[in-house]
Amino acid sequence: MKISDIKKEFPIFKKKINKKNLVYLDSANSSQKPQSVINRMSFFYENEFSNVGRSVHTLAVEATNAFESTRDLVQKFINSKYREEIVFTKGATEAINLVASSFGDKFINKGDEIILTELEHHSNYVPWHFLRETKGAVIRFSKLNDKLEIDPDDISKLINNKTKIIAVTHISNVTGGVTPLKKIIDIAKTKNIPVLVDGTQGAPHLKLDMQKLDCDFYAISCHKLYGPNGLGILYGKKSWLDQLSPYQGGGGMINEVKKENISYAETPTKFEAGTMQTAEVVAFGESIKLIDKLGIKNIYDHEEKVLNYGIEKLKRDNNVHLIGSPKEKASVISFTLKGIHPHDIATILDDDGVAIRAGHHCCQILHEKLGVPATARASIGLYNTLEDMDILYESINKCKKIFS
Repeated sequence: MKISDIKKEFPIFKKKINKKNLVYLDSANSSQKPQSVINRMSFFYENEFSNVGRSVHTLAVEATNAFESTRDLVQKFINSKYREEIVFTKGATEAINLVASSFGDKFINKGDEIILTELEHHSNYVPWHFLRETKGAVIRFSKLNDKLEIDPDDISKLINNKTKIIAVTHISNVTGGVTPLKKIIDIAKTKNIPVLVDGTQGAPHLKLDMQKLDCDFYAISCHKLYGPNGLGILYGKKSWLDQLSPYQGGGGMINEVKKENISYAETPTKFEAGTMQTAEVVAFGESIKLIDKLGIKNIYDHEEKVLNYGIEKLKRDNNVHLIGSPKEKASVISFTLKGIHPHDIATILDDDGVAIRAGHHCCQILHEKLGVPATARASIGLYNTLEDMDILYESINKCKKIFS
């Protein structure tokens, strides 16, 4: 399968928006779904549905096997050492909350410090803020350089004997900057400090190898990875997950329940309480198969070509201000247009069938630093083309004419 033909695999692109072809540039918000994922969910509900990990009848066994086969696919996809290091969650947000809550409960005390950066999505800030409220933790923010890049040396300067964990994004959902993770993780390892990576934007675009990266936790959002909504993945080193207490209680995550005491299941089951989103997990296996078939390197190269083409076009317009200029960048172009509010830009672009996002992108700390309440954001997926960038540019010119 060629990437140039991939749009055919996504039924949404048959839809017309205001009588125009859909130009979907909002994949950083949520990606569109290929027919294979849609079909797999439907087939599961029509032919295989049962709860998992409970009963011994045929449907239950088949559903459990299908569910667990996706865990195996994820293990291979990110190259984790053990399949038990893969925990299914409701999303990347819950994955980060799980770590913040369970790690914080055991290892964070009053005055202990957590290092974040000014680039973080609210989902990688608010859960740590809870520990500031409940346990008296201190949050320290690493400052960005002039290009809005994360500086490993600045993080290094913040580390002291009170530092308990570092939590950092893989790719910024505003600037598209790719974090020099390996440098940060290597610095943290010299101090025996665990690192959590918010991989929400990283997983759809970059090859993941947990053995080489050597982070302690990595959060993935499946709906941004061409998979179903309501599903996420937490990778955690087994040595860490085994130490953490369950995040939620209920059916499935227990070993034995007595009036006097309760013992919990082993990792990862102890973190998967209640009825799991079985159809979504099973269907997500098709997302991984699609990416493997295309090749993540081929996807990255294609997206980089589209991204750079779009950036060069927008640079020609003096009225367009691009947000950040990181040396290594992927998938995202955020910008402002002189004299036009981002929400007006997004509304006018929608008239031309162009879907972008406008707002602070759940990253208010960065926008406050920039001195703007909102930006417009065009984000790229594997189905975008050079022609999409041409249409974006033409539609931005239309905005200027309307407001001139």
